[in-house]
Amino acid sequence: MKTKRLIALCLTAFLAVSAVAQSAQFRYFSYTGEDQRFCKPFDASQQYLNPIRVGFYPDPSICRVGDTYYLVNSSFSFFPGVPLSTSKDLINWEPAGHVLDRESQLPLTRQRVSGGIYAPAITYNKKNKTFYMITTNVGRGNFFVKTKDPSKGWSEPIYLRKIDGIDPSFFFDDNGKGYIVHNAPVVGKDDYNGQRAIRLFEFDVKGDSIKGDFKEILRGGTHVQKNPIWIEGPHLFKHGKYYYLMCAEGGTGAWHSEVILRSKDPKGVWEECPDNPILTQRQWLDPNRPDIVTSAGHADLVEDQTGQWWAVFLACRPYEQDFYNTGRDTYLLPVTWKDGWPMILEKGKPIPTVNEMRGIQTKLKTVSRQREHLLSGNFAYTDRFDGDKLNERWIFLRNPSAFWSLGQQGLTINALPVNISERESLSAVWVRQQHTTFTAETEVHFSPASDKQLAGFSLLQNEDFNFVFGKTMLDGKPALVLYRSEKGRSMIASAFVSDKPLRLKIEGDGRYYSFFYQVDGTDSWQLLARGVDAVNLSTNRSGGFIGACIGLYATSKNE
Repeated sequence: MKTKRLIALCLTAFLAVSAVAQSAQFRYFSYTGEDQRFCKPFDASQQYLNPIRVGFYPDPSICRVGDTYYLVNSSFSFFPGVPLSTSKDLINWEPAGHVLDRESQLPLTRQRVSGGIYAPAITYNKKNKTFYMITTNVGRGNFFVKTKDPSKGWSEPIYLRKIDGIDPSFFFDDNGKGYIVHNAPVVGKDDYNGQRAIRLFEFDVKGDSIKGDFKEILRGGTHVQKNPIWIEGPHLFKHGKYYYLMCAEGGTGAWHSEVILRSKDPKGVWEECPDNPILTQRQWLDPNRPDIVTSAGHADLVEDQTGQWWAVFLACRPYEQDFYNTGRDTYLLPVTWKDGWPMILEKGKPIPTVNEMRGIQTKLKTVSRQREHLLSGNFAYTDRFDGDKLNERWIFLRNPSAFWSLGQQGLTINALPVNISERESLSAVWVRQQHTTFTAETEVHFSPASDKQLAGFSLLQNEDFNFVFGKTMLDGKPALVLYRSEKGRSMIASAFVSDKPLRLKIEGDGRYYSFFYQVDGTDSWQLLARGVDAVNLSTNRSGGFIGACIGLYATSKNE
């Protein structure tokens, strides 16, 4: 009996040591963004900064109900999905949770980083006083959720199997009749590579279902004689006697644009705007202009209470050529109507950083919310993980398990046997890199028991393009390592450290990042690697659609 009891005690002790060795405590996380373009003086009572949501907030869609605006963005394979923001003036936005906050709404098992949720569209039906959010989960299909009150959550998903394609969007006419438009393959054989179509379905509002078959209302895009590619992101809306069909065109890169057509019937025939594209940054601009913005498109329109129309759209802030690690931001510009056509931006005009409000009534106490909620311009914040829940800026890759907890020790992450190159749920939490020039810092308490265990930072663009910067074991000794992945992993630097808490710091400046550490009990930062090429975190190099994310990461499968 004594022997069995001793074995049991030893096993308990071993499991306890293993559990400690495989868990990491992150005492805080701090972030500072210091982009030069946002240092310009401006009058916050009369002007605002673009973008209005910085860093990895692409594919914006907007609606207004009364005096409140609602904005959603794509979230891809991050959970919870579809960040929701609200505003009273279009300038100052407050985070309002996520539309898809349950696994039943958002199954993401084994989806690639740039899989998951594409191009959510939010619409309000005045007839039944209901909000609808429709989108594509590329691993599951097209669906919508609905609610009477976004603050109280959204329904379970209702899938629409008849939709063959992506980017669905609702339109509800004045009489309450519903339509869905979406990107789709052309009917029959395509005429050239990249040719797509826009289809329209009628929607049974009472039955929450599609009626009948689709009608192809636009084939190939605008100026079809020039073989335009990737007509997508369609939105239908009504102004005066016309229905308008607005779409993105040209792909999501440097040739991105927004085009528009009109008709007296939602089913067509459609007349093209003679001034298409009504938004682009692809031509007629100085390539060396300051505060360069590129890839503008994928827009949505909203009318404010005064009758002024506005456009939200995505665009990018490259640090050189077409490289940007911050992903695609959300921008706002006023819309000018001329001869029955809306114009978002005159051809040859660059998107400015400082913009005029154009009649928006904003009080100074309202403007302060922009700083409080850290959505635009330069800002800094520190999370100490001492509350009862994570700040909603933190997101998970794919559907998370219960690997983390909050408490007096900060954020505790129990390392899972999954590493960053796998399409699995990682033991990591993420925030967006929102500035080209930034600093991220944390303190990690972690005692690795083998070279399989690691805890620290990760910088993610996807499974094959990333960094890992953390504490592990090398040659049986505690060590700090920096790995860079670009279709293959290489160790950039390493240093043996004592088995004490470590502070880790990343300083990013455009394409190049530097990595520092500080051992507990010392005052000075030690350089691990300076000027490491981080172009692998750019969409242009890696592919995909997200912006780089900064993760607090632990793994027991570091290989």
